Amino acid sequence: MTATVTSSTSAEASAPTQLTMAGALNAAMRDAMTADDRVVVYGEDVGPLGGVFRVTDGLQAEFGTDRIWDSPLAESGIIGTAIGMAMYGMRPVVEMQFDAFSYPAFEQMVSHVAKMRNRTKSRVTLPMVVRIPCAGAIGGVEHHSDSSESYWASTPGLTVVMPSNPADAYSMLREAIDSDDPVVFMEPKSRYWSKAPLALPVTTAPMDRAEVVREGTDVTLIGYGPTVRTALEAAEAASEEGLSIEVIDLRSLSPFDDATVGASVRKTSRAAVIHEAAQFGGYGAEVAARITERNFHHLAAPVLRIAGFDIPFPSPKLEEYHLPTANRVLAALDTWEWDA
Repeated sequence: MTATVTSSTSAEASAPTQLTMAGALNAAMRDAMTADDRVVVYGEDVGPLGGVFRVTDGLQAEFGTDRIWDSPLAESGIIGTAIGMAMYGMRPVVEMQFDAFSYPAFEQMVSHVAKMRNRTKSRVTLPMVVRIPCAGAIGGVEHHSDSSESYWASTPGLTVVMPSNPADAYSMLREAIDSDDPVVFMEPKSRYWSKAPLALPVTTAPMDRAEVVREGTDVTLIGYGPTVRTALEAAEAASEEGLSIEVIDLRSLSPFDDATVGASVRKTSRAAVIHEAAQFGGYGAEVAARITERNFHHLAAPVLRIAGFDIPFPSPKLEEYHLPTANRVLAALDTWEWDA
C-alpha cells in the first residue's frame, strides 16, 4: 500500500450535533483513516458487525477490507502483527474486544511494544494504538468488566489514556493515532452512550494533560474515565451542604500530570481519588503517593481512595454495590477531621 498523508487541520468543522462517545471514537478513526492511508483498523468483529459496541460501525463499508478487517480470536496475534506493521511504517489501531481479553497479549505488550524504542536507541518506534473497552456498570460478568489500567500504567514505555466524554474521545484518539509511540487507549464502556453537542473535528487539551472540570476550594477529587461523572455528582451533592469540591479529570494515567494535580491540592489542602478497580495495588495508590510526596506540607489530611472492593469483579446483580458511588465518596470525606 502506498502511504499518503493529508492534514486534518484543513477540515471544516461541521455544525454541532449530539454525538455519543462511541460515535466520536468512530468519527476519529474515520477521519484518521481518511487523512492517512497508513492507518488500519482490526480486531475481533470490528468489520461487518462494527464491533460489539458498534464503535467501528460502517468503517469497513467505507474503507474496504484492506483497511479494516476481522482478526482471529487471538489477542497475542493481534498485538504481534501490529508490532510488525508499525515497525514497517503502518499505523495500526487494534481493538481488544473487552478489557480482560487483552491479558493473552500481555507478554507482547510488556516485552516488545513498551520496549522497542528503548531497545533500538530510538531507531525503531511503534506508532500503534491499542483500544481497550474497560470498566463496569454495563451488567457484564468477569472478563467483561475489568479495570486493567494499573497493569499498563505501571509499564514504562506505554502511554495510557482514558477519556471521559465525547469531545476528549475524538481529540485524544486522533492524537494517539498521530503519535509515533504506542498508546493504550482505554474506553470506559459505561460512557459509550453518553452524549454531548460536538462540531467535528474538535481539539481539546493535549492528551497528556489533566483538566479541572469543576472548580472548588475545599477538596480535590480526582477521577478518570467512568468515575469523572461520579465525582461530579458527588461534588454537586456536597455543594448543597456547603462543601466545595474541585474535580479533576486525569485523562492521562501515564504520563501523570503532576502540575495540574499539585496546583489543585495546594489550593484545597485535601485530596481524594476515585476509581472502579480494586483498592489494593490500584492506580489510586500511585496517585496518593505522588500527591503526598510532592505536597506533604500542604496537606491537612491523608489522601483518600474510594475504589472497588478487593475482589474479582462480581456478578451483575452485585455490581451496584461494588462500584464506587457519589454516596461512597461523601461518606469517605466524612471520615476526615475537618477542624485539622
